Amino acid sequence: MSAAASICPHPVDTRTPRVPENLAYSLTLPAALASPAVARSAARTILEAHGLHEVTAAAIQVIGELAACACLFTPSESVYLSLRYRDDALRISLYDGHPRHAHRRLAAACDGRRRSVLLLLACVMHACDGDWGFGESPEPGGGTRLWAVLPHAGARAYGQAA
Repeated sequence: MSAAASICPHPVDTRTPRVPENLAYSLTLPAALASPAVARSAARTILEAHGLHEVTAAAIQVIGELAACACLFTPSESVYLSLRYRDDALRISLYDGHPRHAHRRLAAACDGRRRSVLLLLACVMHACDGDWGFGESPEPGGGTRLWAVLPHAGARAYGQAA
């Protein structure tokens, strides 16, 4: 196997295997109706490239639900998706530009709406024995962070049941 050509004097190993442990991807998507489908398609390709085909069914359902919610709530033009695989679990984060409301009642109403949009996500995460949530984003731009931790074993069982 020949190494890739590079003008850098320091050799770079381009043969790093695509295994679950080195899965770390980020993607900025427009806050548009098509973005959940794009996020699911990208995730399917990423998961299969890293040998995680058995968790794909659960993962793309979760990613689609989180992306749809982020696109519905964000006042900005884009949302940000992050996929990581750590400690035998797929960690999914979606960031949108919707800030936390300062008024307690408005915050509670908005959280209730977000939870109702994420009912299917809650069911999938329960079936996979995973954890999920949302809250104020710690990122400099603020907004809301939606997240899910999808255990490999639970996602694999979900995929077999489907």
